[in-house]
Amino acid sequence: MAIDTIRRIATPEGCELELRLAGPVSRVQAWLYDFLIRLVGWFALAMLASIGGKLGLGFFLLSTFLLEWFYPILFEVYMGGQTPGKRVCQLVVLHDDGRPVGWNASFIRNTVRFVDFFPLLYVTGFMTSLCNSDSKRLGDFAAGTVVVYAPARPDKDAPPTAEAEKGCEPPPLPLGFDEQQAIIEFHRRAPLLTDARAQELAEIPTPLTGGLNPQQARSRLLRIGNFLLGRRE
Repeated sequence: MAIDTIRRIATPEGCELELRLAGPVSRVQAWLYDFLIRLVGWFALAMLASIGGKLGLGFFLLSTFLLEWFYPILFEVYMGGQTPGKRVCQLVVLHDDGRPVGWNASFIRNTVRFVDFFPLLYVTGFMTSLCNSDSKRLGDFAAGTVVVYAPARPDKDAPPTAEAEKGCEPPPLPLGFDEQQAIIEFHRRAPLLTDARAQELAEIPTPLTGGLNPQQARSRLLRIGNFLLGRRE
C-alpha cells in the first residue's frame, strides 16, 4: 500500500530525514501565485516607464528582466528556499540531500527555466515532472534540487494527531506479514498526512474497514496499529 511520496535521507551525523516530495499540481499552484505577484510588479513598472519616453522604455525592459530572473533566486536564497507562492503552498526548495538551497543551485535551477518554459507555458517542465518519481523539472535535475512540503510547525491549539488515537482493536481476520507491515507503516505515517489523505488510504483495505465512513475507517486502522504494536492501554 503506497502511503505517501516520502524520501528518506541519511545524514553524515547518523540522523534520518524524511522529506515529502511535492507533486506537479502543488508546484503549479505555487507558480501561479508567484506569477500574479510578478504581474503586479510588471504593471507598476509599466506605469513608471510611461512617463519616461524612450528612457522609460529602456528602464521597463531592464527592470522586467531583473524581476523575472532574480525574483525566484533572491527569495529562495534569502527566504529559506521559499518564494511567496511556495510559502503560501507550504513548499520549499532543498538540495537532494536535504541541505538548504544556495546561490549556485538556485541560479542554475532558475536559469534552466527557459528550457522548461518551451514549447508553451512550462509544458516541458510539467511533462518532465510527471515522468519521474521525484516530480523534478529539468532545472531541478541540473541543479540537484527537489521541491518538498515544508515541515509543519506544531500548533498547541491543534487537535490531537493520529498518534494520540486511544484504545486498541485486534484485526477482524488473520493478517499476513506484509499486511501487518502496511498497517504499522500507516500508523507511523498518519501524523504526516492530512486528514483527507489518511481517510482516503484507510478506505483501501476494505476487508478491515468496509462499511465504515472515512473517519471511522481511519480510527479503526489506528486502533489495529496500536494492537499490532503491543499498545494495549
